[in-house]
Amino acid sequence: MTPTTTLLPAQPAAAAALAAEWRFAIEDMSCASCVARVEKAALKVPGVTQASVNLANETLSLSAAPGFTPAALMTAVQAAGYGIHALDAPAPPPPRYSEGARLAAAALLALPLALPMLGLLFGRHWMLNGWLQLALATPVQFALGARFYRAAYSAVRAGSGNMDLLVAIGTSAAYGLSVFELLSAPAGGMPALYFEGSAVVITLVLLGKWLEARARRQTTSAIRALNALRPETARMLRGDQEVAVALAEVRVGDVVVVRPGERLAVDGVVVLGASHVDESLITGESLPVAREVGQQVTGGAINAEGLLHIRTTAVGAESVLARIVRLVESAQGKKAPIQRLVDQVSAVFVPVVLLIALATLLGWGWAVGDWRTAVLNAVAVLVIACPCALGLATPAALMAGTGVAAQRGILITDPQALEVAHALRVVAFDKTGTLTEGRPQLVAAEGLDAASAAERRALLEAAVALQSGSEHPLARAVLEVARAEGITALAADGLQAVAGRGMTGEVGGTALRLGSARWMAESGVDLAALNDRAAALACAGRTVSFVAAMSPAPHALGLLAFGDTLKPGALAAVQRLQALGVRAVLISGDNRGSAQAVAALLGITDVRAEVLPEDKARIVTALKGDGRVAMVGDGINDAPALAAADVGIAIVHADGSGTDVAMQAAGITLMRSDPGLVADAIDISRRTTSKIRQNLFWAFAFNAIGIPLAAFGELNPVLASAAMALSSVSVVSNALLLRRWRGTATH
Repeated sequence: MTPTTTLLPAQPAAAAALAAEWRFAIEDMSCASCVARVEKAALKVPGVTQASVNLANETLSLSAAPGFTPAALMTAVQAAGYGIHALDAPAPPPPRYSEGARLAAAALLALPLALPMLGLLFGRHWMLNGWLQLALATPVQFALGARFYRAAYSAVRAGSGNMDLLVAIGTSAAYGLSVFELLSAPAGGMPALYFEGSAVVITLVLLGKWLEARARRQTTSAIRALNALRPETARMLRGDQEVAVALAEVRVGDVVVVRPGERLAVDGVVVLGASHVDESLITGESLPVAREVGQQVTGGAINAEGLLHIRTTAVGAESVLARIVRLVESAQGKKAPIQRLVDQVSAVFVPVVLLIALATLLGWGWAVGDWRTAVLNAVAVLVIACPCALGLATPAALMAGTGVAAQRGILITDPQALEVAHALRVVAFDKTGTLTEGRPQLVAAEGLDAASAAERRALLEAAVALQSGSEHPLARAVLEVARAEGITALAADGLQAVAGRGMTGEVGGTALRLGSARWMAESGVDLAALNDRAAALACAGRTVSFVAAMSPAPHALGLLAFGDTLKPGALAAVQRLQALGVRAVLISGDNRGSAQAVAALLGITDVRAEVLPEDKARIVTALKGDGRVAMVGDGINDAPALAAADVGIAIVHADGSGTDVAMQAAGITLMRSDPGLVADAIDISRRTTSKIRQNLFWAFAFNAIGIPLAAFGELNPVLASAAMALSSVSVVSNALLLRRWRGTATH
């Protein structure tokens, strides 16, 4: 198996050691005790520094130092009684008979044994001959139930216990008591037999495991849906010919052709054509988005109406889709902090149950003198106490929650972030690119007479002439407005950029200047007629530039005001956070006027402006005095603050910027640039955490109620086995309710 190497971003250089992360598939686990045994075996292997088993998806994730060998791990896990193979290796061949076939066979054999019990309810006596009961129960006990004996033997050999040990002991006791009664019964007598108990218990446990496996497969539906987005082939351009090739043959730099209706096979840049692409299963964006020459596209999206030629920038494991799948799989394989409580309980659970069963046996046998009843009650204790539900409570909810979040564009890459996010009290936002679009726009163009359309057009014509060849962000903002209004650039001579001042040039024999108020003053331009308006715009957080003619005498033509616009969903996002009881804080490196203006529009009262990148982390740390804090950012300069927060939330923009920071420094990644997803992330965190707590409560309550009932004779083994199976299925089914979550962020 090939490891993935991770370098944590916010570590001192001396501690930034490469850590190899490995993932394996584990077979034959049945309960929380199995999880503990596999982890214990893995941690004894030289080089393994951390091991975590997820019962719901049956995987082992571990960190290992140099020198670790997978062969040593496989030997250790197999010695503990479990199957293991690398996730990227072929799975072992399926058993000759499937679980469904085994269940069907067990049901057919157990049904004749159980029918007489049902007949008694209607006054019917359908009791089978004792030897016939033995013939029906024996293959169920020792052939179809052989898996329980094998697993129980491995557990005993390893000095621990698990669910299979409880089932094996309990059913063997009922079967053995029945055989004893049958052999010792006087001729013609009707012995008290319990073959139906042992056979039906095994059948119901197999039914529970089968239903549980079906439900567990649904928790990985999000991963399967993402994997299904990968096409098997791509149509590559070779010369003038389109050639269909296997996706593995495509290399970075190759040009891939995508026809209307096809799925994009690679990440890349559009080099020819324009279309709309549906990225809903990748980013959660419900509407197709426009893509044209020069824009980034993501593999897995569906091309709508146009023919696209895409130059490949990433394929295979380095594609955005592959990294998303790895992140979600990694998160689902890790443990939430609350799982530590389950692990501690599981370590002592089976031994305690065995002691309770022994006490039940001796209590009924010695105190009451009824050893047959003693055996049945002890069997009921062993069966109902199987800790399946306990082991599935946390990972099932975690997998369902992270899976549905990924489908809505929220990647929860750290289960601890998921658990912490439900308790957030403060969310700190970076401004530019997070709450605002992150690119300046021309918001005002006014001549000396602000109401004169002619003066405004003349002003824009002069500005366009000076800036037609510039790549400055403010120049691009002017040119965008000019194109929209049909203004063409006039010929300009002697264009020159003056550092820190602006632009100068000559248009139609008139010398023009565009720049700051300071440069205007240095050039002798009187701005008195524009000062009041400029001051008002500056107070609103706008950046103001002036246009002036230098002949026949220096005089102002007007002003241009630039500002960053709010993202469409920013106001709704802040309002949703406030409705969730979370306070929003704005942390920005921009000037105070600009930051205050944005905050006022959003209803944010706590503003920290003119903050250097290195100070953002200090402010986030200070905010922790008010409770759990999340930091939302979109750039490399936000990485220290993302790491300092209790939960780092990184935004990935449509052009792919922010991806690296999102996948390294943050516990939660938003795959589209919508601040409304922040509230959605907190909402799914609260719902998932609530499901985990509900599952743990019912798992503990089930055993707390069921074990005493069984010990006091109020629960026979058949009912106990049915209840045990129901508890496991109900825990997973409760977790699957999270799949109905849709979020409310604006699409």
